[in-house]
Amino acid sequence: MQSRRKLNSGCRRRLTSASIFALTMLSLTATRALAVPAFAVQTGQPCEACHVGGFGPQLTVYGRDFKMHGYTARSDKFNVPLSAMMVASYVHTAQDQNPPADPHFGANDNWAVDQVSLFLAGGIGSHFGGFVQNTYDGIGRTFSWDNLDLRAITTTTIGGNDVLLGLDFNNSPTVQDTWNTLAAWGYPYTGSALAPGPAAGPMIGNFAQNTLGLTAYALVNKEIYIEAGAYGSPGTNFLRRLGADPYSPGNIHGLAPYVRVAYQKNYGDWNYQAGAFLMSARLFPGRDNSTGTSDRYTDVGFDASYQRNLPQKSTLTVNMRYTHEDQKLSASQILGAAQFASNSLDDLRFDTSYYWKGKVGGTFGFFHTWGSQDPILYGGNRTMNPDSTGLMFQVDGTPFGAAGSPFGPRFNMRVGIQYTLFTQFNGASNNWDGVGHNASDNNTVRIFSWLAY
Repeated sequence: MQSRRKLNSGCRRRLTSASIFALTMLSLTATRALAVPAFAVQTGQPCEACHVGGFGPQLTVYGRDFKMHGYTARSDKFNVPLSAMMVASYVHTAQDQNPPADPHFGANDNWAVDQVSLFLAGGIGSHFGGFVQNTYDGIGRTFSWDNLDLRAITTTTIGGNDVLLGLDFNNSPTVQDTWNTLAAWGYPYTGSALAPGPAAGPMIGNFAQNTLGLTAYALVNKEIYIEAGAYGSPGTNFLRRLGADPYSPGNIHGLAPYVRVAYQKNYGDWNYQAGAFLMSARLFPGRDNSTGTSDRYTDVGFDASYQRNLPQKSTLTVNMRYTHEDQKLSASQILGAAQFASNSLDDLRFDTSYYWKGKVGGTFGFFHTWGSQDPILYGGNRTMNPDSTGLMFQVDGTPFGAAGSPFGPRFNMRVGIQYTLFTQFNGASNNWDGVGHNASDNNTVRIFSWLAY
């Protein structure tokens, strides 16, 4: 790769703008899939014990407790701590995508293996555990590290209160979270990079696999959750060796603080959670520090979830998240990647699902992103603003979530169909790009299969 020092100013500006756009698109379309049968073997429980609908990543109360306690619960002294996962899908959009989402594929009606992942996952004793995920991207045809979540925990009593204390080392802000509300594990739980997605999204979701962070957390009486820590950017050579793009979206200047608070309450058949989060990062866009200044992104938001266990092992869940992002784009403005030095972005997400007997389920989701205009930052659309709105529908089946797989206790699978409907896309409902494309042209049908072993 050409050295950043050798890039002239014009090339540097183009790379800065393109890298931010590319990672934003990736964060909105890449899969968030997680299914780790090694944990099921370790705990001696079927997948439905930890996961709503018998398949990851949506967690039950038991699954949240297992994760917060460092993945340490165990029924056997030893199990092979390896798992594998594959996601494949067919993608059809209302209109052909020109150019195609990837040069290896056509403008429409694409079949693809979206990803193949290998997990090293398990607990060691009663204080340490976690998982490391490595993934082959079937769209980009590359190997890279994926999610990393390593924990050290202990329990104690403080002032008569039962307290769980933990340290978490991870490579993606919010990947450590146990509620399916924040960026790393929010709906949709699986997707394809071949499906079109809006160009704008909060920066907190764009640091996956490009950062390393350490946070400390406490859970008091199984109700009050407090977490605080910071994230930094590894070096370019380190990220390259692991298959990540070191220039997207750039490198964090110093450390970026992260804070998470939540209150949860379990009433047996139902539970709820309400929380808030904050992350503030000073960023050299595209790792370009030639301007002598940096951009600053401050993301603050709140979230909530509700889960109810119904008769016949059925489950109803509701999740929501709102994020406000304040953007101070001093470096991007100098580099020609933004018109204004001060912008804002807001993002609202909501989803609800129902699973019957833990085998067949349906999910409805709503998303709305809006923000200030910027003729350069959003120069690829007619209105020069980031506004996008849509609905998502999914129906899926998981026949082996409660055990009974003909291929042994490690095998699980989910098959389903998704439909994404856009009422706004990159700033407008009609002619959003100025050359006649409408938001509805990006409406997408995706049929997927998701296997885990």
